[in-house]
Amino acid sequence: MLSNSLAELDRRHLIHPVSSFRGHEQRGVRILTGGQGATVTDSEGRSLIDGFAGLWCVNAGYGHESIVEAAAEQMRKLPYATGYFDLGAEAPIRFAAALAERAPGDLNHVYFTLGGSDAVDSTIRFIRYYWHAKGQPGRDQFISVANGYHGSTTMGAGLTALPGFHDGFGVPYDWQHKISSHYLYRNPLGSDPQAVTDASVAELRAKIEAIGPDRVAAFYVEPIQGSGGVLVPPQGWIKAMRDLCAEYGVLFVADEVITGFGRTGPLFACQDEGIVPDLMTTAKGLTSGYVPMGAVLMRDHVYETIADGAGAKAVGHGFTYSAHPVSAAVALEVLALYEGGLLENGRRAGARLQAGLESLRDHPLVGDVRGRGMLAAVELVVDKDAKTPLPPEVQPATRLFDRAWEQGLIVRSFAQGIFGYAPPFCCTDEQIDQIVARTRKVLDLTLEDPEIRAVLR
Repeated sequence: MLSNSLAELDRRHLIHPVSSFRGHEQRGVRILTGGQGATVTDSEGRSLIDGFAGLWCVNAGYGHESIVEAAAEQMRKLPYATGYFDLGAEAPIRFAAALAERAPGDLNHVYFTLGGSDAVDSTIRFIRYYWHAKGQPGRDQFISVANGYHGSTTMGAGLTALPGFHDGFGVPYDWQHKISSHYLYRNPLGSDPQAVTDASVAELRAKIEAIGPDRVAAFYVEPIQGSGGVLVPPQGWIKAMRDLCAEYGVLFVADEVITGFGRTGPLFACQDEGIVPDLMTTAKGLTSGYVPMGAVLMRDHVYETIADGAGAKAVGHGFTYSAHPVSAAVALEVLALYEGGLLENGRRAGARLQAGLESLRDHPLVGDVRGRGMLAAVELVVDKDAKTPLPPEVQPATRLFDRAWEQGLIVRSFAQGIFGYAPPFCCTDEQIDQIVARTRKVLDLTLEDPEIRAVLR
């Protein structure tokens, strides 16, 4: 069979991202062959609801011919144009203007990247340049939040605060610092939102003071922590952290690679609390995953400081594929689809998803349900009172993913025993209900596992 041949080629040659090389060799690849709407098809003909939109990114859903045509038309007309040498093309110019028009406040300047990781990496370089331009090169220390994810480039992985991205890589660097996550379900302060916010503000203030207010360059945070387990901060937490950064003159960077483009409801999650970050990173939903693209958005004062500092000199940061015209043409069409009804449908579907997942709280294995819009998590435990996670020896990430797959559902399965959800915005009511129903079936099957029953309290 063709799929068997492909699986062997995959085993021999293709290195998969964030995988156990040996584990993948043993398990082999699951090959996807098609997608339409909120569903994908595998090489065995199985139809699955993609409850994770690929990797938090296929927000519009699969199979939009208008997106395909936008890419094809641009390829026929002008498949590539460099942004170097003061050259450009219509699509990226128009898309930059569209982003600036829709972004919070005066985030009026856009630098295009290939994705989220290099968008974060670009912010580090721009921020370093910014402080040099202001005559404060000593402001070279960066702070992020435990459980946060800021990409997989070498510098971005250091800002990321997940051990799997550090072990064996020699990161984080000594200029990359962390404060505790808000993680309400497992916060030692309990679930009092104001107490958690106050503690986070105090910890960030103490960290800035310990490093030296004249040394701290920037603070990075996701409006909702994605790869750390879909951790939703208390209402007001983001604004309080932003206000503290403004007090100290520390640049505030909102990493909206996951939350941007309607994932939580508004076009950008920063709008939920009315804040304007100094820099903002986006990707994923920007093109709905159809082609690679990311972006860094800068406030006027950041752009002007860098521009004045450089004067007639070039700012020495650039990528061959920055502002790629095909990616920009796709992004423009995706934005039109969002504003043509997909965002509205996503908000409706998101409310149904949150309510449906809340109904799982009565299950013996469910410790917490959390989320906002079309972004959610269900955290599994074997003891609800003690909040004891699933034991690592049962390999929760692999087994839970496999059980969901067998039930015709793709979700993110975190190593701690957490299901992550980020469905396409085109989901119907029936598909949302099926996501919930199939999740409950997976929970029931897991409850029957002898290894789980042996430790259940």
